[in-house]
Amino acid sequence: MKRMIKNVAIATGVMAVFGPTMAMAQDEAAIKLAEAANEGFGKGLGAVGAGLAVFGGGIGIGLVGKGAVEGIARQPEAAGPIGTNMILAAALIEGATLFAVVVGLLAGLL
Repeated sequence: MKRMIKNVAIATGVMAVFGPTMAMAQDEAAIKLAEAANEGFGKGLGAVGAGLAVFGGGIGIGLVGKGAVEGIARQPEAAGPIGTNMILAAALIEGATLFAVVVGLLAGLL
């Protein structure tokens, strides 16, 4: 009985001394694993955001082109100003899309 109590006391002492160190090492490993997972998740969200920006910009430029072609079909004499305004609007949409893509990719990196 004394031997069992002695072994339990030694085991308790060892766990009291080395237990927090072992738990800390496990916590650090878990933290590193979580950081790696979050980093990959952030990059994925950045890529999805950049893809959505390109998708939205493509739809916007398509709608501008559709409206310009319909306007020219209704009034062929106004083709010059309609075409100029269409190119200006498409350039503005493309610039905003490029900005959104860069922001999305940078958000994935940070």
